[in-house]
Amino acid sequence: MTTELEKTFVDFFKPNQRLIHKICRIYTDNDEDHKDLFQEITVQLWKSFPGFKGDAKFTTWMYKVALNTAITLFRKPQKKELKHAEIEVSSLKMEYETYEDDGDKLKRMYKAIHEMSDVEKALIMMYLEDKSYREIGEILGITEGNARVKMSRAKNNLKTKINTK
Repeated sequence: MTTELEKTFVDFFKPNQRLIHKICRIYTDNDEDHKDLFQEITVQLWKSFPGFKGDAKFTTWMYKVALNTAITLFRKPQKKELKHAEIEVSSLKMEYETYEDDGDKLKRMYKAIHEMSDVEKALIMMYLEDKSYREIGEILGITEGNARVKMSRAKNNLKTKINTK
């Protein structure tokens, strides 16, 4: 039987799960790791959901939890083994929707993004999602001005990486 909390979570999560796929795509380089990270982020979102007060937009909160999970689990050079919480996410009737992308330009861009630092990956992804500098700062826990500076550096770094491919 589905509780009201589970229903609310699914209602918020489902229309935004593409965002999670984008984060997984940036922080992983194969389907197995992508699925594992997707599951781990979903578990972390579910565990944190009772604490979501609505002070920020759901997607802003979702980004913060997802990025923190991805950065924590997929730090280079050593990747930590994923440890799934003892929670049955399938009981929430979550459906894993595949994320497909196509095109050489997009693949080259993702390849270049994979070579960037964890923070630069997050910045570029949020830029591609048209997040404001205020939202980016809020998600990363930095000032809006610092977000602007870091974004400028990350974009220049990405341009350099793409142009050298």
